[in-house]
Amino acid sequence: MKITKAWLSAWLCLLLMGCAQAQSRQGNGLPYDSWYLGFQAPAKMEVWLETADIEDAQKRIFRGAMSGTVALAYLADPKGWGDHIPIGKGRYIENLGLPQRIYVRWQSLVKPQTYRAIIAIPEDARRLMLTKPPEGGQGPGVDYPRYLSIGLAPGGWIKVWVMGVSTKPVEVLCTRAQIEPKGPGLIHDSYAYSFDVLEPQTREYIQTHPIPYDSWACPNATSSAAP
Repeated sequence: MKITKAWLSAWLCLLLMGCAQAQSRQGNGLPYDSWYLGFQAPAKMEVWLETADIEDAQKRIFRGAMSGTVALAYLADPKGWGDHIPIGKGRYIENLGLPQRIYVRWQSLVKPQTYRAIIAIPEDARRLMLTKPPEGGQGPGVDYPRYLSIGLAPGGWIKVWVMGVSTKPVEVLCTRAQIEPKGPGLIHDSYAYSFDVLEPQTREYIQTHPIPYDSWACPNATSSAAP
């Protein structure tokens, strides 16, 4: 009788876990419970993300999804994006479908300048995020490329990559933001421009080197500004 109760308890536990997973997947309509949104900047090119709002493919909106500092290195050369593209500093997005538009407003602290943009995520990028990698290789065959990394560079340049834990980053978008005419600090916890907020490595670099804007530029890019 004890064995029966133990078996029944284990079966109910597995059933409840399965139901919870099914409910979560039903909530976002995806084959996984969440996808990841991260932000990065070129080495030493510090950024303060004032806000990032997400609109998914079902027109649902997640306002204030992210804000604050973004991922960057301090010892590398800031020219270009380098060979290693990280997922960036961010968060997992639950109960929301894959992104159709991401509305961003950020400060480039080395310029300094405030930018705003509507990042329209291509349909091809969403299809890629739903493509299950083949069996074999480094991945177990269930590592969907569900990580979306957005690079923000001085001059308003934006790049977007899709990647998985065991799949290489794929560039899916390169565009340019517009200057925010209202300036910095519309968000209550945002920095205003100040040389003092920069790390010593950044201050030393911009005092001795020109900012390599052209190394992040996109050919034939058009601006995409938030209203």
